[in-house]
Amino acid sequence: MASSIAYASNLALLRGENHHNDDAAVSASSPNALCAAPLNFVRLSNNYRIRRCSRSVGVPRAAAEVVDNRIAEKEEQAVKKRRVLRVGIVCGGPSAERGISLNSARSVLDNIQGEDFHVSCYYIDYNLNAYAISSAQVYSNTPADFDFKLESLAQGFQSLSEFAEHLTTSVDIVFPVIHGRYGEDGGIQELLEEYNIPFVGTGSNECRQAFDKYDASLELSKQGFITVPNFLVQGNEGNEYELSKWFSRNQLDPYSGKVVVKPARAGSSIGVKVAYGVLDSLTKADEIISEGIDDKVLIEIFLEGGSEFTAIVLDVGSGLDCHPVVLLPTEVELQFHGSVDITEKDAIFNYRRKYLPTQQVAYHTPPRFPIDVIETIREGASLLFQRLGLRDFARIDGWFLPNSVHMSSSSESKFGRTELGNIIFTDINLISGMEQTSFLFQQSSKVGFSHSNILRTIIYRACLRFPNLASFSSGSSHLPRRSKSAQISKAFSINESTRKVFVIFGGDTSERQVSLMSGTNVWLNLQAFDDLEVTPCLLAPTSEFVSGVDSNNKESDVSSRTVWSLPYSLVLRHTTEEVIAACMEAIEPARAALTSQLRNKVIDNLMEGLTKHSWFTGFDIADEPPRRFSLEQWIKLAKEVQATVFIAVHGGIGEDGTLQSLLEAARVPYTGPGVISSKTCMDKVATSLALNHLATRGVLTINKDVWRKEDLIKMPILGIWHDLTSKLQCETLCIKPARDGCSTGVARLCCAKDLEVYVKALDDCLLRIPSNSLSKAHGMIEMPNLPPDQLIFEPFIETDEIIVSSKSMNENGHHLMWRGRSRWVEITVGVIGKRGSMHSLSPSITIKETGDILSLEEKFQGGTGINLTPPPLSIISKEALERCKEYIELIANTLQLEGFSRIDAFVNVDSGEVLIIEVNTVPGMTPSTVLIHQALSEQPPVYPHQFFRMLLDLASERST
Repeated sequence: MASSIAYASNLALLRGENHHNDDAAVSASSPNALCAAPLNFVRLSNNYRIRRCSRSVGVPRAAAEVVDNRIAEKEEQAVKKRRVLRVGIVCGGPSAERGISLNSARSVLDNIQGEDFHVSCYYIDYNLNAYAISSAQVYSNTPADFDFKLESLAQGFQSLSEFAEHLTTSVDIVFPVIHGRYGEDGGIQELLEEYNIPFVGTGSNECRQAFDKYDASLELSKQGFITVPNFLVQGNEGNEYELSKWFSRNQLDPYSGKVVVKPARAGSSIGVKVAYGVLDSLTKADEIISEGIDDKVLIEIFLEGGSEFTAIVLDVGSGLDCHPVVLLPTEVELQFHGSVDITEKDAIFNYRRKYLPTQQVAYHTPPRFPIDVIETIREGASLLFQRLGLRDFARIDGWFLPNSVHMSSSSESKFGRTELGNIIFTDINLISGMEQTSFLFQQSSKVGFSHSNILRTIIYRACLRFPNLASFSSGSSHLPRRSKSAQISKAFSINESTRKVFVIFGGDTSERQVSLMSGTNVWLNLQAFDDLEVTPCLLAPTSEFVSGVDSNNKESDVSSRTVWSLPYSLVLRHTTEEVIAACMEAIEPARAALTSQLRNKVIDNLMEGLTKHSWFTGFDIADEPPRRFSLEQWIKLAKEVQATVFIAVHGGIGEDGTLQSLLEAARVPYTGPGVISSKTCMDKVATSLALNHLATRGVLTINKDVWRKEDLIKMPILGIWHDLTSKLQCETLCIKPARDGCSTGVARLCCAKDLEVYVKALDDCLLRIPSNSLSKAHGMIEMPNLPPDQLIFEPFIETDEIIVSSKSMNENGHHLMWRGRSRWVEITVGVIGKRGSMHSLSPSITIKETGDILSLEEKFQGGTGINLTPPPLSIISKEALERCKEYIELIANTLQLEGFSRIDAFVNVDSGEVLIIEVNTVPGMTPSTVLIHQALSEQPPVYPHQFFRMLLDLASERST
């Protein structure tokens, strides 16, 4: 009954009812208070308690977040009474990593908010203009989502000085999360120092030296560390003669010697290139300079045969005393599967490999190095942290070169020489990435810190340097709402006080990496609730990587599939393959013993400093192994402990009704639509047939022609092309798998040659079609694995390009450019509710940055892609938008959807008519997915943890 009340109230709020009822507001001092401004956006049932999220203090509210002044004043008084620490997160910046900065800010916001912290959010744009933004804005996919409308959404400051003056009265301490320029080069730190504003991290002078790779290299050499031989190119001073002499000194062929060319001041990933010989090196250096990345470029020896590593350093000292402890380092392994060209074999750990899910990178924590090497890495990183005057935390990258790898050096007495090889530190990251699965969290969880615990430890440590903040670090317990130790054991026992939730993700399809991101995000968000015991579970791929399009598996075969129940630290990976490898490592006796030995040593080192601080009350992650089940055993366990299953498996058995059928048979409640709806929506042809009769009611379908893969491979391409264009009466085609995810294998074909390229990719079982392989420019096309048995051809729907312009592009201001000759635009929209009464969220207009088809990463990965939520009135009128939402609800109810789903379509901006593309019954739930944007655009906004809780409650409603 309680969950029924909660759902009814939540849905009423989603529909815009009773927004301004003051009775809905929760007192700021109440333990049941909810997240951010306003405090009354969701009434939740009284049978559970949520950890209170912070609300922004001193931050102007967008129209969607305006709060009653009286409530704000009461909260302000409560803040002063409780001595809540006011933290200002500053993100964005001028570098190409500003999208990643936004992801980091969102992660920090999610994990430090609580009754004892108030968080204000600030954004620095490309031109170093500062804005106070709402916390809702931090959940945007990329700065481009809101850059063009900042002036209407946020409070802008006339200057950085005015911004700093605002900070002096509005926050107690600043947490800069700007990566690259202005964040790590000392810029923001210098501003804060000038105004005596306490902040987390290293001081401006030390940042400046450590951030510049050339200056840092000189200092490291001076301090006795081995360094990589390098050559500096500055401005237009590229000297071919001097570079040739450098090549000779380092025994490199001047015509083919392999080197790395990288900006000296642009973070660890941006603009890094591989070059061959003197001329190619200078050309690559000129490219970096001409692209405006940096006017100072380093050319370094390519460390062939070495193993890259990265290590987080945490300072656990007191006051100005530095006590650095290096956590368990991570080995970065580049992997290449199948045939790759020479450029791939020479690939480096670049921006895409660092931040986007890819099978080309695997991480090992701790490294697979001899224990003496690992200890030398830890010793060296600690020494470097101290000698460079770093503070609070940092990430230090480097290489281990076995003795078999020769590298010339001027001295044999340098630090890093071991009997087994050389250790070289190459990059110092003053503000490490803080996305959900970043190295910071991977390494800290290995030694017992949850996300919240490590971030709060860093903040409290920073407070110790400032006398006026000493009281915040004295006697405050900063542990999360409850210890997460032995979570797997708790999840498998009956406990009346907590409700069990199994979040399942992974699977076989090409969307399995997105599924991992979705499941991780759901798991982390649901942990905000005291009455939930949430366990992350990985559905392992079958041994032969059967594609999700193959539905011929017998149910008995499906039931024998493997499910891993995961401890905290093993979830934090970029790919499902990594998770499984980590599971196998964790249960391998020798590897497990080594990890335990190193973990215990790191914990001992940490405790030497942390035990001196009254605010530290212990670690909250247990060191436990994963548990392995068959799918049948796992479902039986879910039944025994009365768990609700949150399905985050995209495609395959997670979306075609198979998993739903197994759970229904065991009477285990689950999220999302039922068996029949799932099966219908997975088949794009069946979806169209189910909606054909709605043509007179404003819902249109696209003509389709289905072909078997074998026929495409065997028959003449030109004949197929003429047959298709004649039958579908179009010149350009869209091809997609008949039963797979929403982005996998989707391509625009403009000619028979394009079809030939695509069919060859199917025949060769390619994992991806490289960018610009077809006649019209496009991004990388991820392909199903294995290839689908059936493919759909449709007319390609032409729409006018929508361009988002910011001041960095157009000095006249921020605006949208759209010609509107075609009256159709592409949208994606979430629906939520019970069967027969689904509610449409606000649609998002999707903008493609490369080509005509949204890539997987543009849809789901933060830092890429642009979504306009809600659609601007300059494109679609309010009346047409409301009719569009009515049609979307008609589609959802006709297909008997329930829980939640996402519908992709084209909408006519004049009539609101909808041309359906497809329906996703297990949509992406990553931190930056459009569903999050759409929930936040509701009146009042629904924040991610509450959105996922609503979906969970809907699952329980269906089971009663």
